[in-house]
Amino acid sequence: MFAVVRTGGKQYRVAAGDKIAVEKLAGDAGDTIVLGEVLLAGEGDKLAEVGKVTVSAEIIAQAKSEKVTVFKKRRRHNYRRKAGHRQQMTLLRIVSVGDSKAEKKAAPKKEAAPKAEAAAHEAERQEPAKGVEVVKETKAKKAAPVKDGAGSKPADEKAPAKKAPAKKPAAKKSDEK
Repeated sequence: MFAVVRTGGKQYRVAAGDKIAVEKLAGDAGDTIVLGEVLLAGEGDKLAEVGKVTVSAEIIAQAKSEKVTVFKKRRRHNYRRKAGHRQQMTLLRIVSVGDSKAEKKAAPKKEAAPKAEAAAHEAERQEPAKGVEVVKETKAKKAAPVKDGAGSKPADEKAPAKKAPAKKPAAKKSDEK
């Protein structure tokens, strides 16, 4: 059975056992995900009802695609800019393409305990345990050396320098002979 799925703004024709590279999806290597947006499904010449078909895939790895060089130039203006980009992508192995009823029976459900455990661990990191005192260290401001000998205040606490008064234009001198 095959299916056409949309993910990351692109469409892919997949069948069980295929490997594809798609835009980055959340998850770690080894996780199983369900590709939700099935556009077309069927086997041979027969088409199946899209609403009943699910596509499950296993994440092989999170990787980066090949480097793309971006080069901008405007002739006769000495303007050149060079940049590179590597798009984040996820490598998937299609585990199964089939009816959602069969998938629900065959696919083992993930436990919710690891998520709850991770949330509790995150909360512990945010708030200290009872009876534990948190001491925050502060950096002492060091006094900057003063060149003019005006004082021993640190550079941050010095008064702003006064602006020099603007010079007035010189008065016209008249030549008397």
